[in-house]
Amino acid sequence: MKARRNKKQVPSFRKLIRTSKVKLENKLKNKQFKQQSTLKKYRKEQRKLRQAVRDAVSKKPVPLEDPKGKRPGKRIERDEEEEEEALPLDMMDEDDLQLMKDLGQRASFLTRDLSSSEPAHVKKRKHESIIEKYEKTPRTLPSAPEKELIHLLPIKDKSGIIPQTREKPVIDSSKEEEDQEDETGQEEEMIQDPIPELTIEEHLRERTKKLQEKKMHIAALAAAILSDPESNIKKLKELRSMLVEQDPDVAVTVRKLVVISLMELFKDITPSYKIRPLTEAEKSTKIRKETQKLREFEEGLVSQYKFYLENLEQMVKDWKQRKLKKSNVVSLKAYKGLAEVAVKSLCELLVALPHFNFHNNIIVLIVPLMNDMSKSISDMCCEAVKKLFKQDKLGQASLGVIKVISGFVKGRNYDVRPEMLKTFLCLRIKEVEVKKDTEDINKPKRFMTFKEKRKTLSRMQRKWKKAEEKLERELREAEASESTERRLRLHTETLNIVFVTYFRILKKAQRSPLLPAVLEGLAKFAHLINVEFFDDILVVLHTLIESGDLSYRESLHCVQTAFHILSGQGDVLNIDPMKFYTHLYKTLFKLHAGATNSGVEIVLQCLDVMLTKRRKQVSQQRALAFIKRLSTLALHVLPNASIGILATNRVLMHTFPKTDLLLDNESQGSGVFLPELDEPEYCNAQNTALWELHALRRHYHPIVKIFAAHLIAGAPSEGSQALKPDLSRRTAAELFETYCMAAMTFNPPVESFNSKRKDKDLQGDSFLNEDLNELIKRHCGEAAAQFLPDFTKCWGTSR
Repeated sequence: MKARRNKKQVPSFRKLIRTSKVKLENKLKNKQFKQQSTLKKYRKEQRKLRQAVRDAVSKKPVPLEDPKGKRPGKRIERDEEEEEEALPLDMMDEDDLQLMKDLGQRASFLTRDLSSSEPAHVKKRKHESIIEKYEKTPRTLPSAPEKELIHLLPIKDKSGIIPQTREKPVIDSSKEEEDQEDETGQEEEMIQDPIPELTIEEHLRERTKKLQEKKMHIAALAAAILSDPESNIKKLKELRSMLVEQDPDVAVTVRKLVVISLMELFKDITPSYKIRPLTEAEKSTKIRKETQKLREFEEGLVSQYKFYLENLEQMVKDWKQRKLKKSNVVSLKAYKGLAEVAVKSLCELLVALPHFNFHNNIIVLIVPLMNDMSKSISDMCCEAVKKLFKQDKLGQASLGVIKVISGFVKGRNYDVRPEMLKTFLCLRIKEVEVKKDTEDINKPKRFMTFKEKRKTLSRMQRKWKKAEEKLERELREAEASESTERRLRLHTETLNIVFVTYFRILKKAQRSPLLPAVLEGLAKFAHLINVEFFDDILVVLHTLIESGDLSYRESLHCVQTAFHILSGQGDVLNIDPMKFYTHLYKTLFKLHAGATNSGVEIVLQCLDVMLTKRRKQVSQQRALAFIKRLSTLALHVLPNASIGILATNRVLMHTFPKTDLLLDNESQGSGVFLPELDEPEYCNAQNTALWELHALRRHYHPIVKIFAAHLIAGAPSEGSQALKPDLSRRTAAELFETYCMAAMTFNPPVESFNSKRKDKDLQGDSFLNEDLNELIKRHCGEAAAQFLPDFTKCWGTSR
């Protein structure tokens, strides 16, 4: 017969598509339920198996016979009990007995070998042999001491599951005591025999060896990063991990080397643009391998740079807090050295990477350190800020620093070091860029619209105009430099913050040590102040001078600021600065060759603004009085100050030609010169002469001699008494700096005398005539013969 064909057909694809979604979900649920039920059954079987193993192991075997023949009575009683228990089976009916036999033949939980892992309904019963083996095993006597067993995992083989046990080892108390004694004895031996300590030489040799290994490792990592930064960017992390060196012998030195190495690496491998985070759209787009590699490099660089800055900040905080860490690797004394290296690295990064990420974070770290109690750290930070101001062409970085400094000064209630405000003097702001207001700045060129072209231009002109505008747009896009508009806007905002800081100090803290720095800053940027504030500022400056609380240098800065204001936009104002002229004329004699000699430079700058640049507002009497007083001042200052003062007199004599009457002894007009009068207009300086020039002509400094002789001759531009170009082309302030004697040496050096000529000059006979020499010798010889003492007479009388 043919096999019966299965009529059930496989459903087609279309039929499967027509199957409802609910039916498919039900099928899936049924399938999951079956799997769960099967898993539950399996877990239940395993749980029963483990319970059976535990019962079989814990069951105590009963001895079959007593080897010593004792306790026969109990054995007889047990046999009688068994007979009594077996009686009900004989009294059962045949049907019940047959039923019990049938049940006994089935594999139920009563007759199943629980130590086996085979299923319950199995035809071949292998458990019978296992029971027989178990019955044949010898029983232990109850009198034997029970030992504690440790149950192990059972072993499964073909015959079934074999339980595994192990006796728990019994440790004698005597052995424990012996072991403890042995351990204490070993500890005593260890204490008695310590590890031999290294000598100082061996310790230094070992330290040098470790340090050399660390240096080679740092050099290898740095060289690999520099050779291929994009591929080896992960080695930056390895190098940065050495910042937590734990070896106390070389920890401090290695950390310093790693800080400097990382700083130089970041300066070399950092790109010249700021790296911004990627957007979600940019991350999801597909890119080339080269672009992906570049992105990974940039992300790794930014993250490592951030962690590096955090490490530097932590070093500075550890030094500030002065608390030892748990590791105790670095001592408290070494914290300052690490902090100085960290601050130096931050300053280098502030100057070298003003365009890169986290520059504002570095500024926030550096500015408070400018006011630090440690002079070395404070000076280091101030110098870095000055260098940043000098090299910042655009003004973006300078504006950020100025904002933080202004907020810091205000937050500390103006109780800061003056060096912080002196950094403002290094701002790179040109007069032509900030002189105009923002409204007067030329607006960018606007291209003509189509309607305007159609009205004013012909068809050919419109065509040419279109090409010209296209070319201009391309040139603008190709131009790399920033626009003048943005630079002027940044400079204007920077100056506004600077002036706000200055005016706050002038208003609220006039007796603050910051006042000299404020006055010096106002003297430099006064020509950039708005005209509306001129009257108020001049009143404040005059009040400060008249109060008498200012030092000589501060009062000079007030005078300099006032005339800078008046020399710029203040020309249009009708203000008489006679009180400032009088103050300067009165305080000139406070200068001398001692501590105030450095103030001569400010005086020279004030004279240039007050007399030379304002020549039209200066009278002849005022010019004569200043020339006379300056000539007198040149007698009791250092040589470089004398040269600067004489150079100023030369310029004034050229600016005011009629002042040459001071070179004549004859008086002009009525009256007598009053040198003690403090009013330059009424001291009658025209009735005196510059006799000081003749004293300066015999000065020991050669340049002072040259200038004095030049002025006595009337300061000619040509002739034998004219100055050389290297002296005539320099300003008074430049000459003052050139011939400075701060190094305590003569400038120019003094010529050395010839030694041979000196020996000849020391011979006294060469100065006398030959006849006179002979007469002196003969006279000396005759006198010696006449007055020769006779000692023989004395010898005879003594006998």
